[in-house]
Amino acid sequence: MRVLLVNTNIEKAPYPVPPLGLCMLANALADRHEVKIYDGVFDEGKGLEALVIQFLPDVIGFSIRNIDDVVQDRQIYYLDGILEKFITPVKRITKATIIVGGSGFSIFPTEIMEITGADFGIAGEAEAILPVLLDRIQSGSSTSDIPNLLTSFSKKVQKGSGFAFLKPAAANFSEIDKWIDFSPYLVKGVYSVQTKRGCSHGCIYCTYPQIEGRKFRTRSPGDIADEIEQAHKRLGYITFEFVDSTFNDPGGHAESICREIIRRNLKVRLRTMGMNPRHTSDELFDLMARAGFVQIDATPDSASPRMLENLNKGFTLDEIEKMARLIKKFNIPTMWFFLFGGPGEDEVTFRETTDFIDNFVNPADLVYMNAGLRIYPNTPLHKLALEELRFAAGDSLLQPSAYYYSKKISKQVLNDLIRSASLTRPHCIPALETAPSPQMITEALELRRLDGFEEPMFRTLIRIRAKWRAAGKI
Repeated sequence: MRVLLVNTNIEKAPYPVPPLGLCMLANALADRHEVKIYDGVFDEGKGLEALVIQFLPDVIGFSIRNIDDVVQDRQIYYLDGILEKFITPVKRITKATIIVGGSGFSIFPTEIMEITGADFGIAGEAEAILPVLLDRIQSGSSTSDIPNLLTSFSKKVQKGSGFAFLKPAAANFSEIDKWIDFSPYLVKGVYSVQTKRGCSHGCIYCTYPQIEGRKFRTRSPGDIADEIEQAHKRLGYITFEFVDSTFNDPGGHAESICREIIRRNLKVRLRTMGMNPRHTSDELFDLMARAGFVQIDATPDSASPRMLENLNKGFTLDEIEKMARLIKKFNIPTMWFFLFGGPGEDEVTFRETTDFIDNFVNPADLVYMNAGLRIYPNTPLHKLALEELRFAAGDSLLQPSAYYYSKKISKQVLNDLIRSASLTRPHCIPALETAPSPQMITEALELRRLDGFEEPMFRTLIRIRAKWRAAGKI
């Protein structure tokens, strides 16, 4: 069959993200089907209809990565654009079978099946499911026993209320640049690498355990190093980003990956998303520095002991402070992320977090401050919101108005506290201000060109922000 996989994500802030999942899926299908990927990040749907007319696909799969941008006061809602730019135009010109999936779809599968009018939907990971579904479509056989599947006539996830998590073909290389034009990502983007799936933690707002399962399923360090080494040879100068929910879980896995990269003397630039403070050590940070890490994200969400417990983070303030000391010791540029307004948040817990920022975070590192917790279905936060009568059991949470704010502090007071904290701390950025102005970007690019900076862009922007603030420009 001819299969067209469509990346409907057009978000490019803070940097464009290549369609890792679709590339893994293409690899899982390539031995049996003719597969193409349409990457909408830069083209934004403009060339999709022409490709459909030229390729004449039998099946078109649309990947929905995000529902909204998780900033309530900005409320960028992606689904309307996905329908307008991708799904609706395609449905007008083809009778191909339409399948939807992706992480955003997997959070709201029933609602999105209704909105898109798709023939099928796959909730959770699709590498093992889509090949089976294509065989059934081709043969005209029943699909009723396929797990994780939704159909146009039965918009409920088959095989029980949860998802089935299979040993994925996710261990396969993504080979992103084999499937899409990677040249636009070489300027500002990253090459995404997944070292595992699943998350065993229980943060009250998080959907990772629902989408990927509650047990870690790891790839071997050798496979991961092979992928990085081969992509580095093909692409040259590019940053590799580990996109796991937490890089250093389970304990010891990250160390093994770093050792393999060091053993091969790969000389690559690496960065990673969330670090779990509980599993940090001198050994880990030494290995990360030697392996080539140029940036990390630290995502403790709070530095208040009470809020860490209320959010069910699974680590302590002492462990966060230890991680912060290690970050300073090894001088690894870091973006810190804090969420304010969860259950029990008040002015005391807010100031506990800002005290931590003042005492432990390098002023050259970015601190992202967001107010309100997005409520997703079937999370502990959703259950709490129902118990507190903030929503009724049948209410949809799809629209980006479903946020939780503590009863102990108003939304306005919380936003004022964040704004006030950012006025005296140039490295602290409210969520609404995370997109720098074109003028600031232009000055940053020129400064980096003249001085040959290789530091992360956020550090350059922080220095310009501090200069502009001192001059009264912001």
